[in-house]
Amino acid sequence: MGKPTGFIEFLREAPSELAPLDRLRNWDEFHVHMEEDKLRTQGARCMDCGIPFCHTGTLISGMASGCPINNLIPEWNDLVYRGLWREALDRLHKTNNFPEFTGRVCPAPCEGSCVLGINNPPVTIKNIEYSIIEKGWSEGWINPEPPTKRTGKKVAIIGSGPAGLSAAAQLNKAGHWVTVYERADRPGGLLMYGIPNMKLDKEEVVLRRLNVLEEEGVKFVCNTEVGKDLPVENLLKEFDAAVLCTGATKPRDLTIEGRELKGIYFAMDFLTANTQAILDKTQNGNFISAEGKDVVIIGGGDTGTDCVGTSLRHGCKSLVQLEILPKPPSERAANNPWPEWPKVYKMDYGQEEAAAKFGEDPRGYLTTATKFEGDENGNVKAVHTVQVEWEKNDKGQFIPKQIPGTQKVLPAQIVLLAMGFLGPEQPLLDALGVDRDVRSNVKADYGKYTTSIPGVFAAGDCRRGQSLVVWAFNEGRGAARECDLYLMGSTDLP
Repeated sequence: MGKPTGFIEFLREAPSELAPLDRLRNWDEFHVHMEEDKLRTQGARCMDCGIPFCHTGTLISGMASGCPINNLIPEWNDLVYRGLWREALDRLHKTNNFPEFTGRVCPAPCEGSCVLGINNPPVTIKNIEYSIIEKGWSEGWINPEPPTKRTGKKVAIIGSGPAGLSAAAQLNKAGHWVTVYERADRPGGLLMYGIPNMKLDKEEVVLRRLNVLEEEGVKFVCNTEVGKDLPVENLLKEFDAAVLCTGATKPRDLTIEGRELKGIYFAMDFLTANTQAILDKTQNGNFISAEGKDVVIIGGGDTGTDCVGTSLRHGCKSLVQLEILPKPPSERAANNPWPEWPKVYKMDYGQEEAAAKFGEDPRGYLTTATKFEGDENGNVKAVHTVQVEWEKNDKGQFIPKQIPGTQKVLPAQIVLLAMGFLGPEQPLLDALGVDRDVRSNVKADYGKYTTSIPGVFAAGDCRRGQSLVVWAFNEGRGAARECDLYLMGSTDLP
């Protein structure tokens, strides 16, 4: 695909971005569109590799290898190279309902398994995807396409995050009447409130797609928590089927001394309140501000990075991010071969911005918090830390062991806990009476998505546990297919 010798002739070129310090001035997205001729050149780098791994969507060593929604990547790379943008958009939409979301927030496991990436920088797949969909919007090629025929069947989607939206889009396309219930004041779930605006613009990007879904016939009911505002008995009586897409929103806590002090927050509470203030145009309103404060973020994943970027935009005094794992190597380790996801050192946007402002990567590796220290008013004022090393216990499991003499005390008036999630919240699942697995997730086999209650399906993080947005899209589409099969006896959904 692409130009047969393109991968030899052309080097990888990523799109430019605003300088890190300039980005901190506002909450706008900071990506700069790439010129069309450069995009076509990047598309030309896609090899005629025979067996493309980029769209396989498999799990290797517990991590995604290739695109989980099986995007037809070599095909639309070739179409971009040839300047056939409309055809590239059509090919992209065959597998992906929302390329504008994945093109911005997906970590691109496709690039990690690109064949060219064995010994060269991989194809810029993510940026080409982003460019295809944005050209589609700018050219007016994306318009509401309501189904021509309705089945009369009604389906309830519980949760309007990535899994819920993809399930809703597919089931509506099949002709069912779809109602999406969301307990927040706006639809979008994680896409609306879990990801900061500078990473995924809410009004220009998320609402743009939500408006199209509404015009296609999807109904969104916000400020409604199923099981509380809407009894589950009423839901099961009113609808012919339901799909649970509530996410895994129960945060992992850190129950060490001083946890009760004021100023210690879960990361998602911090991020959600900030985005709500931006959308409501009330930056002086009720949100957690890091302005002028020493911030300590515990957790080194994407959510921790988003806390870094948000705190910097508030104007924090200092910032440290604690990571209990070791610093990754600069190149693939011997036990991390292609096409596994490359576990190598990189600085995401938040760390780049922190380094530009404070002079270095804010992450402290192999470090854990041991105690929160408070002042006379019950506010947190410091975090006590210690370095660790990982050793095997008598069961062969790696566990962190504290290293004597490495204790430090970090000033902190705000501590943000970004250590991941333990699974879905349980009240709704208790009310429904669905079976759960040993990790408290809804029990439903991958590929079938059927719960212990006939006509009730589950998809996304509430079924598989905390995962990537693109896996949620995969499961939402899959659950929609199985739901359609249940309702109609057959299905044409992919």
